[in-house]
Amino acid sequence: MLPDSPIEDHRRFGRRDFLKRSAAAAVAFSTGFPPQPPTIDASRVNAILARFRRFGGTGDGGTTRLAYSDEDLAGRDYATGVMRRAGLEVSTDLAGNLIGRRPGTDPAALPIIIGSHMDSVPGGGSYDGQVGSAAAFEVALTLADHDIALRHPLEVIIFQNEEGGKTGSRALVGRVYAFELDIVTASGHPIRDGIARLGGDPARLAEARREPGSMAGFLELHIEQGALLEAGGTQIGVVEGIVGIRRWNVTVRGAQNHAGTTPMPLRRDALVAAADFVRAANEVATTMPGRQVATVGRIEAIPGAPNVVPGEVRATLEIRDLEMTGIDRVFTGIAARARTIEADREVAITLAQFYESLAAPTDPRFRNIVEAAAAGLGYSHTRMPSGAGHDAQSMAELGPVGMIFVPSRAGISHSPDEYTAPEDVARGANVLLRSLVALDGR
Repeated sequence: MLPDSPIEDHRRFGRRDFLKRSAAAAVAFSTGFPPQPPTIDASRVNAILARFRRFGGTGDGGTTRLAYSDEDLAGRDYATGVMRRAGLEVSTDLAGNLIGRRPGTDPAALPIIIGSHMDSVPGGGSYDGQVGSAAAFEVALTLADHDIALRHPLEVIIFQNEEGGKTGSRALVGRVYAFELDIVTASGHPIRDGIARLGGDPARLAEARREPGSMAGFLELHIEQGALLEAGGTQIGVVEGIVGIRRWNVTVRGAQNHAGTTPMPLRRDALVAAADFVRAANEVATTMPGRQVATVGRIEAIPGAPNVVPGEVRATLEIRDLEMTGIDRVFTGIAARARTIEADREVAITLAQFYESLAAPTDPRFRNIVEAAAAGLGYSHTRMPSGAGHDAQSMAELGPVGMIFVPSRAGISHSPDEYTAPEDVARGANVLLRSLVALDGR
């Protein structure tokens, strides 16, 4: 259970505690490195995680807490209370991000930022984003419990609408565009209205932007959303980089006609051409060397009647790779195949890009620190890429970033079957705390 007040009362700070902390400070002074922090409260961090399910939890063990929904607002209210109990000064920025701040001892030091997101996909799980958010709260609570003063200011950020395109973190780097504000999200609220619902100001969104170099670093804990850690029996993933993402609206235009009276050789069937395009995208991404992926995730035939040859198809194309040049290479190959399909099927295919999230390598120093933190705690660890997008890749435009992965059972994510064991949640939170203190000492 969460304590009513996790902050130690200074009146109960006795001589034994003073001597212990003075000795630790002496070690830090003599070695040049901070003393190792205490471990987090494993039962508390998992209790926080469990309480998140009060806001959008479903009967099958999943969570539907869509960005800007009533459940999202209620979850943020709960998060605000936890952050305040950790001694953080809580506010909402102009983009609608929920931010808890803790001052540092050095007025000139830039902030170290930790955090993740709390929104989910429709019919989603109870761990994606939520593990990182609960762990960030637990780190702040542990610092307060033990009166650990950091040199750098600490910011705990809950980014808004991560699942709908990382709107909150992209706003911090000036990459939310005017047309996006009118996009209607899964909750039924346009992003413009959603930001206002959270307490932000869409008319002043540009003012939420932060300057490159304005932070000392960012650390995000997240579930892996893959099965590599579980398959290898490994407890901690040290993320080497986050894939870049580009998305296109695909429109295939043929000729709408009667399904019963139009002979097969005379058809300019947009859906048949779109099927060729789907196969081509898969073949290009599969046959090229590398770890790139290409996905056609949405498709709609128009007019969509059983007795009409489709005259138009609207679809999407998404390509991901650890390098933006890799995305360019795959897209060039797919676009060339589209030109061939146009000629073969007598259709027109347009590809209009509408989304970009830049690939983000993690900082080598941060990888080493996370690795050392895991090793110091006796946890097995490995370096690995992230195939999913995260708020950390936006934050990489502001300064160095690091990411910590914990295992996902069977690699399942964005599903009610998503699961990370309590002991893995606790391990991740411990690595986050130890990495934070090490970064602060550097």
